[in-house]
Amino acid sequence: MPANSTAVEFLNFSRGKLLEQYWPRLRSCVESLSDEQVWWRPNEASNSIGNLLLHLNGNVTQWLVASFAQTEDRRDRPAEFAQREQIPKTKLIQLLAQTMDASAQTLSRLTEKELLATYQIQGYTVTGLHAVYQVVEHFGLHYGQIAYITKMLRDQDLGFYKELSKTGRLPAQASPTLP
Repeated sequence: MPANSTAVEFLNFSRGKLLEQYWPRLRSCVESLSDEQVWWRPNEASNSIGNLLLHLNGNVTQWLVASFAQTEDRRDRPAEFAQREQIPKTKLIQLLAQTMDASAQTLSRLTEKELLATYQIQGYTVTGLHAVYQVVEHFGLHYGQIAYITKMLRDQDLGFYKELSKTGRLPAQASPTLP
């Protein structure tokens, strides 16, 4: 692919959001909590962080890793939400870290042809472009939920935007590109 192609830009941006912004921040949130807090839920209609971690692992594996590797889809989505026995947060982080490593490898090797190809994922017919976008968007949605729960449980700001000035913008001397 040409270095400045739309596909390259899309993949670079997707990698940056997923692997350099959302995943490290999500991991930081989980590491700051106890196992009990990771499995806390306000009510039975809501998910715990533990359930969301299992769900993200299943989603990233199904939509990104398995689909592009053309491996068997073994995901049990209902089990991700039904889990009530506390799995230690270290095990959950390790499981998702392995999946994120596999997703990094997948995103680093995808071609424009694969992005334009059609895949059957979770009963949907989608392009590779759609699959990558779905994973990044979906991960961002649940990362936001995890950050919110963490802020609520810890009663403190997480400091993810401490580089911004009091105006909510980057200082004039700093203008890095977004991850």
